[in-house]
Amino acid sequence: MIDLHTHSTFSDGSLTPVELADLAVKEKLTAIALTDHDTTAGISVFLAACKERKLIGIAGVEISADVDNGTMHMLGYHVDPGNAVLSQVLAKIRSGRDDRNSLIIEKLNRIGKNITMADVLKHVTEEVVGRPHFAEAMMDKGYVSSVKEAFDFYLGKGKAAYVDRFRFTPEIGIESIKTAGGVAVLAHPATLGLKDKALREFVGTLAEAGLGGIEVYYSEHSSDQVIFYSALAREFKLVKTGGSDFHGKTTPDMRLGRGFGPLRVEDELLEPLEAAAGRR
Repeated sequence: MIDLHTHSTFSDGSLTPVELADLAVKEKLTAIALTDHDTTAGISVFLAACKERKLIGIAGVEISADVDNGTMHMLGYHVDPGNAVLSQVLAKIRSGRDDRNSLIIEKLNRIGKNITMADVLKHVTEEVVGRPHFAEAMMDKGYVSSVKEAFDFYLGKGKAAYVDRFRFTPEIGIESIKTAGGVAVLAHPATLGLKDKALREFVGTLAEAGLGGIEVYYSEHSSDQVIFYSALAREFKLVKTGGSDFHGKTTPDMRLGRGFGPLRVEDELLEPLEAAAGRR
């Protein structure tokens, strides 16, 4: 069993890359990918930890993309973390995060939630500051009782302290991943909020732009969604991937490799993914 969608302290996860590898061994996984948001900074230590533990480690990344409807994330697998083009794209996105974070502070203060950036940075281990860190700061102050409550009432899209941020087009995300030697995969397609026909058309457009895969198996996918996304993979000749989207303590009900319980991503997905990246 494998997990191809995880996050560490280098973005908004609560475990270090080494701790993530340790947990993967404990959960008896055979392979794991680190797909931190908008950074590859944790990849080298992650791969070293996986090698020491005789665990298959995959260098990955998760990039936010600009779309008209819903939310779109692009996963990249088998990327070269030092690639100049990918590094420049990720740096630009992180810069946009910084601008957004300042505005979130302003909005929170405006509605009577006295949060400073120093409060938020107490929860940040590495370079990427995300909304879960704001949620933890709000919990410290007693404004909310959980990360979920913070997102439901303040930080989620359309809520009182939500601020959008800079994103590249899906095509640029795909191209940057491919330039770095990786396979671009559409993450959790349901978050696009598209009906089946519109999603099929959109995936077809992305496939023409170089999309290499689609995340079929995911913690929140229903059996019907798995069937539909598998059909899209066959139609557009995309590799199938899957993962929990594990973050650690910010999603305490989610288990690495198993999501909320029933998730099971089989080892057989590894070989096609490697082949798509030109590694076989």
